[in-house]
Amino acid sequence: MKKLSHYDAAGDARMVDVSEKPLTKRTARAHAFVRIRPSVLKKLPGNPKGNPLEVARFAGIAAAKKTSELIPLCHPLLLSHIDVEARIETKGVRIVSTVSNTGPTGVEMEALTAASVAALTVYDMTKALDKSIEIQDLYLLDKTGGKSGDFHRSGK
Repeated sequence: MKKLSHYDAAGDARMVDVSEKPLTKRTARAHAFVRIRPSVLKKLPGNPKGNPLEVARFAGIAAAKKTSELIPLCHPLLLSHIDVEARIETKGVRIVSTVSNTGPTGVEMEALTAASVAALTVYDMTKALDKSIEIQDLYLLDKTGGKSGDFHRSGK
């Protein structure tokens, strides 16, 4: 049975020592959905604060870079690529982040942080129009590389 890596033998939280792990190419993609009423979606292009989708993209990119400052046991990573897509759909805004690096540990948390902060930014930029906006479905879509191998969410 697998054990959780962020705990020592006494059950105390710890940062994992990755100094002996080989450098491998690692990628991760994460997803978030911001449910917004159609009447509010129509107003997005004229938002006086600016284009919410572009601001969300940049916020997600910046957030991925700061993941280790936000999540206590995450390692600071040299990221080689970050991309955040935000697109309007009939029921809201779909966000997909992609992060990659070559290093001793994965980039799943960076991808999830990018997607979540991008979603929060869409909320922030549209909350004046509707307080009932919901952030939904934050999850890892896939990851590649590392000892645990590849993961691909089925049905997504």
